[in-house]
Amino acid sequence: MERLSGAAIRDAQGGRVRAGPRDGKEWEARLKEEYLALIAYQKYNKEAGNEWFTIESNPTGTQWTGKVWTYHEQRRYEFDLEFDLPVAYPGTPPELALPELDGKTEKMYRGGKICLDAHFRPLWARNTPHFGIAHAMALGMGPWLAVEIPSLVALGRIKHAEDA
Repeated sequence: MERLSGAAIRDAQGGRVRAGPRDGKEWEARLKEEYLALIAYQKYNKEAGNEWFTIESNPTGTQWTGKVWTYHEQRRYEFDLEFDLPVAYPGTPPELALPELDGKTEKMYRGGKICLDAHFRPLWARNTPHFGIAHAMALGMGPWLAVEIPSLVALGRIKHAEDA
């Protein structure tokens, strides 16, 4: 299942405003960019028949929740998604969490935060402030799900809802 292409990332443009949640009016401009990038990425996914997440934020754009899903052996595995934007955002990427998978894989931190340190953080650092939430989903969460969920199923650490 293809989650990402150069076109999807290009269309998700990203931020030009270097502002975080504490930056008042500048943050409002950045948040608008975040929403536009997410809308573009979701539109691309929908047109490609590849929707794989829903997401929404609180009114200030500092806390985000949603659902992510992936298919493995023709079965859909769906998980709750949550994250808060760090104070240093956009200089620091968000820590994406799937709480119900907490403790089920070594590639996860306490609270169900997925491990993105080795591969994603350097990429984020090179692309600040252009990368945003859409990029975290496309280049962080998407690949993580594609690799980890089949592994967790094979190891018997998660079961499909119909088998539970």
